Amino acid sequence: MSLLTISNLRHTYGTHVVLDGATLSIEAGEKIGLVGRNGSGKTTLMRAIRGDLAPDSGTVQLQKGARVGYLSQHPEFEETDTVRQAAARAFERLGRLHAELEQVYEEMAGESGAGLERLLKRQASLETDIAAEGGYAVDHLIDGTLHGLGFTEAQTGQAVGTLSGGQKARLGLARLLLEQPDLLLLDEPTNHLDIDGRRWLERFLADEYAGAVLVVSHDRWLLDRVVGRIAEVERGVLREYPGNYHSYIELRRERMLTESRRHAKQLDKIRAEEAFIRKYKEGQRAKQARGRASRLERFKQEQLVERPLELDVMKLKLPSPSRVGDIILSAEGVGQALGGKRLFEGFSIDIRPGDRIGIIGANGIGKTTLIRTLLGDLEPTAGTVRSSPRLSVGWFRQTQSHIDLSLQVWEYLQSVITSNEGDARASEQQARDLAGAFLFSGREQDKELELLSGGERARAVLAGLVSAAHNLIVLDEPSNHLDIPAAERLEQALVSFGDEKKHGGALVLISHDRALLEATCTQLIVFDGGNRVALHRGRYSDLLRKREEDERREQDRRKRKKPDSGKRRSRKKPGGDGRKRSRIEALDTAELEARIEALEKQRVEIDQQLADPDTWNDRGQSRRLESERTRVTEELEPLEFEWSRRAEEA
Repeated sequence: MSLLTISNLRHTYGTHVVLDGATLSIEAGEKIGLVGRNGSGKTTLMRAIRGDLAPDSGTVQLQKGARVGYLSQHPEFEETDTVRQAAARAFERLGRLHAELEQVYEEMAGESGAGLERLLKRQASLETDIAAEGGYAVDHLIDGTLHGLGFTEAQTGQAVGTLSGGQKARLGLARLLLEQPDLLLLDEPTNHLDIDGRRWLERFLADEYAGAVLVVSHDRWLLDRVVGRIAEVERGVLREYPGNYHSYIELRRERMLTESRRHAKQLDKIRAEEAFIRKYKEGQRAKQARGRASRLERFKQEQLVERPLELDVMKLKLPSPSRVGDIILSAEGVGQALGGKRLFEGFSIDIRPGDRIGIIGANGIGKTTLIRTLLGDLEPTAGTVRSSPRLSVGWFRQTQSHIDLSLQVWEYLQSVITSNEGDARASEQQARDLAGAFLFSGREQDKELELLSGGERARAVLAGLVSAAHNLIVLDEPSNHLDIPAAERLEQALVSFGDEKKHGGALVLISHDRALLEATCTQLIVFDGGNRVALHRGRYSDLLRKREEDERREQDRRKRKKPDSGKRRSRKKPGGDGRKRSRIEALDTAELEARIEALEKQRVEIDQQLADPDTWNDRGQSRRLESERTRVTEELEPLEFEWSRRAEEA
C-alpha cells in the first residue's frame, strides 16, 4: 500500500479551476519534487494533503498510523525557549518515555514477585520504544542539524524571542527534520538558507532522511540532487516525470514541442473553417456556415491547446550603454566595519566591461555592505574606491519602494528602459515585447504593479534593469521570489547582458541560487568568515571542485598519520602495552566468534521480518526493527574488527 494516495482531486476558487483531476501516489521513502508557476496550485495540493483544505471532489488517503510533517512559513515556538530547547522539543515523546522509565526503576526497588515481573516487562517495552525514538544519542542529532542549518554554537543558547523571522524559519525546519515524520512536506525550505545550509539540507534529505519527501522548491540544484520524480502542476493538471529536475526539463520540452505542433495544426484548421464561414455566411449555404461556426466555437473552448509561452526563445535586443573605458569601478585595500564589528578588510578588485561577478557567503556576513561600500552608499573604513565618471548603475534591492505602483506593467517598462533606436523613450511595442520576454502574457501586461504578486513585481523590475542601458547592474538576491521559469528567463537575460560583444555591461550578483550563479558568473567574491574576502576566478562549480579536492587532501593527510601508531600497537598482544584491555579484547577467540555468529543470526532474523510487507503496515513495529538492526550492526562492527586484527597477527 502506498504511503499516500491522491485520487482525482478537483478544487476551484470561484470560477478559477486550480486542480482538475489531480492524481498522485507517494511510496515510503520516496523523494518527489513539486513544481509549477507561482499560483498554479502547489500550495492548494499541499493544504489538501495536510487536511487543511477540503477539495471540491476527490480523495486523499494516508496510510494508517503514518505521520505527516509540514514546514510552516510561520512556525510557532515557546518564546522563552533557547534555540536548542526549541529544537529538542522534536523529541518530547522521547523525553516522556525516559521519565516513565526512571519511574519504573524507582518502583522496582520496592517490588517483588508478580509486581516486579510486570515492571520488568514494562521496562523492556519502554526501552524498545526509546530505541525506536532515537535512544540516548539525540544530542548530536540536535547539534548537527542546528549547525548544518547555520546556527552557531553561541546562537543555540539564544532565546527564541530574540530571533529574526528568517532565523525562526530555519529553526522550524530544524525541528521538523528532527521529528522525522513518515511524510515530510517542504514548501520552499531553502528560502532562508545560505549556500552551505542548502548543501547540508541536500545531503540530509538525500542520504540520511529515511522518510518520504514532497518538496516545493525553486532551487534547481536541490531538485537535481534530492528527488527521483517530478510532479508538475500546470493549468490545474498534474503531470509526473521520472528522474530529477534536468530529466524533467528535457521531457517537458519534448511534450511542449508536441503540443506546439498540435497547436499549429489546430490553428490551420481554425483558419480554414473561418474562411469557409466568411465565404458562405450568406446565401444558400448560410445554414451550413452557421452550424460550422457553432462547432468551431465548441472546438476552441474544449479542444484548442494553448501554445506554451515558455517554448519561445528569449530574443532580447538590449540597448548599448555608454562606454566607460577599461575599468568601470576599482577598489584597493577596502575595509568596512559597522557597529564596531569588522566585516571585511584588505579587499581589492577591478570591475571591467563584460565582467560577471557573483558574491557568496553566509547570511549577515556583509555581502550587501560590500556592495554599498563599492557603490559609494557607505564610506569605507579603509582603502579607496574609484569609479568611471560615465558609470551608470542599475541596482535591484530587496525592496522596491521607489516604484510608482499605479503604472501598468508595460507603462512601467516604457518609463525605465531605453529605446533600441536611440530615442529618448521606448515605444509601447518595445515595452510589450520586453514584458512578453519576461513571461507577462497580453492581459498581465495591462495589470497595475500594485496588483502583482511579489514575484511578478520583481520580474518587472528586473526586466527594466537589464534593458535600461546601464553599464553596471547589481542584483541583490533577485531570484528569491521568482518561480523556476522566471529564474531561467532572468538567466538568459543576464547572459546576454554580460556578453561584451553584444552589450558590454558588467554584472554583480549576490545570490544563494547556485544554478543562477553557475549560469551567469565567471568570477566569485567569496566571504569565508573571519573578515576574509577572496576573489575566485572561475564558475561556482570550479570553486566547489576545488573545495572538495582540499577536503579530500585534508582527509588523506589525517589518514596517513593514523596507520603508523596503529601498526605499532598491532605488533603487541592485547594489553601488552600496559593499558587495560577492553571488554572485547578480553574475549578468547572462541567466545569472540560465538558472539559474532549470534549477532549475525539476529541480524538475519530482523532482515527477514523487514522483508515481510506486513511489517511495514505497523509503523511502530517497523521502526523498532530498524532501530534494533542498527543496534546489532553497531555492536557487531567492533567484534568483527577485533577478529580481523587477530587474523592478521596470526
